[in-house]
Amino acid sequence: MFDELNKYKHNDHFFIKPTENLGQICNAPIDKSGVYIFYALKNCKIELIYIGRSGEVKSDGSLFIRKVGLGGLKDRLVNGKQFGQPRKISLKAQMLKENIEALDIYWYATHNDEFVDCPKILENKLLKKHFDIYGRLPKWNNEF
Repeated sequence: MFDELNKYKHNDHFFIKPTENLGQICNAPIDKSGVYIFYALKNCKIELIYIGRSGEVKSDGSLFIRKVGLGGLKDRLVNGKQFGQPRKISLKAQMLKENIEALDIYWYATHNDEFVDCPKILENKLLKKHFDIYGRLPKWNNEF
């Protein structure tokens, strides 16, 4: 669905169940910025439920990479706030609340030696594409 992600060769994904520790399972890098997509696995179905990002391009053209805590994409995925708390806490509660068996979280680093793509712009493109196809944002996204 998102062909624009094919150019990002530094990418991966991981599964997390409500009983597991997000900080231990997350395999995203601490020194890269980019975008991430959450897929919920529930009742033998898969649904894209969230599109997010870590980092942005600053006014001087350089890339801002999150340095707080763990750093980079990993820190945003583990400690970034969602549902009013850091994800390492809120994802467990939300998955239990919605009877989600597991999340399959994909991440993509949007920069390397050849290019520096702004995660914020890419996130907005992905959200718009989802909106154009389904007539709504992913259910955990509030705006774009």
